[in-house]
Amino acid sequence: MQLHISDTKKDLVIEFANWLVVDIAKVLATQTRCTIALSGGSTPIDLFKLLVSADYIGKIDWEKIHIFWGDERDVPFTDDLNNAKHAFAILLNHVPIPQSQIHIMDTSLGAAAAAKQYEEILHAYFDNTPNSFDIVMLGMGDDGHTLSLFPGTVAVMEEHKWAMSFYLEAQEMNRITITAPITNKAAAICFLAAGKGKAATLKAVLEGEYQPMLYPSQKIKPVNGELHWFVDKEAAALL
Repeated sequence: MQLHISDTKKDLVIEFANWLVVDIAKVLATQTRCTIALSGGSTPIDLFKLLVSADYIGKIDWEKIHIFWGDERDVPFTDDLNNAKHAFAILLNHVPIPQSQIHIMDTSLGAAAAAKQYEEILHAYFDNTPNSFDIVMLGMGDDGHTLSLFPGTVAVMEEHKWAMSFYLEAQEMNRITITAPITNKAAAICFLAAGKGKAATLKAVLEGEYQPMLYPSQKIKPVNGELHWFVDKEAAALL
């Protein structure tokens, strides 16, 4: 595990963007595509804005990027709670990635059907590859959740399915998520966490007892890939 501590959230986003540019180039030096799973949340939005800026947009070979999502709320694409909506508005509508290489979780199908379809897409891509995604971006909630793996939910302990849906009572909605088994096959997994509200949870996740039903982020452990944590000083204050 590699821990990257930045002074501020803004610095964290810049450090991760620089890492991302280098890692994508490394991947594309040995293969014809780079597969990336995106995360929702405020930090990725800041990242997306940076990547389409004049300083960064030309540093990535966008036409060779294949985009996925880690999870989605069961709301229409037009809903402000939809993760894909924000990614398109801020990033994907502004870079030349072929539409056939962008794989949303299609909530118009309903949660169960969307999860089934997504699992089929993942198997088509990764059944015969040594790793799954080249890069997975993850966030961590104040409660220790990542993806839609929330404390105490069935999704945390799923060991076979690569994508699934379930009803999250706390939010009174269905969630669609990729799972630990497919995530842990990735070549590189990168958590982005910022703010003092994450400090106690980050310490528990990284240094505490292994309790994945309490801190689902602990469930993410690459089988043979890299694990990176990009955090700011506030989030790292208790480490």
